[in-house]
Amino acid sequence: MQEITSNSQPFVDVNNVSKHFGATTALDNVSFSIGPGEIVGLIGPNGAGKSTLLKAMMGLLKFSGGLSVFGRNPMANRAELLTKMSYIADVASLPGWMTVGELLKFMADVHPQFNIERSKTLLKDTPIQQSSKIEALSKGMKTRLHLSVILAINTDFLVLDEPTLGLDVLVRRDFQDRLVEDYFNQQRSILITTHQIDEIESILTRVLFIRDGAITLDINKADLKIKFSKLLVSGSVVFGDPNIKPIYQRQLPDHTELIFEGVDPAVLAEHGTVVSPSLEDLFVATNS
Repeated sequence: MQEITSNSQPFVDVNNVSKHFGATTALDNVSFSIGPGEIVGLIGPNGAGKSTLLKAMMGLLKFSGGLSVFGRNPMANRAELLTKMSYIADVASLPGWMTVGELLKFMADVHPQFNIERSKTLLKDTPIQQSSKIEALSKGMKTRLHLSVILAINTDFLVLDEPTLGLDVLVRRDFQDRLVEDYFNQQRSILITTHQIDEIESILTRVLFIRDGAITLDINKADLKIKFSKLLVSGSVVFGDPNIKPIYQRQLPDHTELIFEGVDPAVLAEHGTVVSPSLEDLFVATNS
C-alpha cells in the first residue's frame, strides 16, 4: 500500500460536492481545499450542511462530486486516513464509566498515533488523576482531559465539530490557547465547525461561511480587513459616488452600521468612524 503523504497536495480537496436527502439539498456544489498550516473555521447556522460535509470527509456517507483527503477517497480508505487525521465531535463526550487511566489505555490500544506518555505529561499539572472516574469530573476538567487526548494524537489534520459548545469563557480560552500552542504548526492544520462565531474568531487563519449547503464566502482572515469595512454614523449618509453602496445596513438606537465590500476606508472615513467588521457582522452581511 502506498504511504499517504501530505507535502505535495492539499490535506483536503473538495470539488463540486453535493448531497441530497430526498428533496432536501444538504450540500450544493461545495468546493474548497485545505493545505498545511491553516486553522479554518467552517461557520454556519444549524442545518447549514456543516455536519453533512464532515461526514462526507470522514467517509461516513455517499455524495456526488469529488472529495479526497490526503489524496485518498475517504469512503474507500477510511481506516488508513484515520492515521493521518483526528475527528472530535464534542469535547465533553467522554465515556463517563471509564477511569482516566482506562481511557488513555484504550486510546493507546485503538489509535496507532496516540502517545500515552504525552497525554500523561499534559495532565501532570492538573487535578485530574489516573484513577478518577470521568463522570465525576467537572465539565472543565473533562475538557482538559479531552484536550490532552487530542494533543497526544500525532496526526497532521484535526477536525473539531462545535468544540467549545457550552463551555464557560475561561475553559474555552484555555482550550483555544493550548490547541494553538501544542497542536498547530506549519505542517499541521485544524478545521473547526461552529455556529457560534465569536468563540473561535481569534484563532482562525481562514474563514468558510456555509449556508443552505453552499459556501458563501471563502477568505483568509488577514484579507478581511482589506476587503470589508464597517462604517459607524450617527445620522444618514450620502455618497457622491452612486457606486458606493453598503452590502448591509443596521440601525441601532444611537448610530447606524454600514458594511462595505471593496471600498477605500479613507473614502468612508469622511462620513464617520471606520472599523473592521467582526466575523458575525460579515456572516450576517453576506447571508442576508
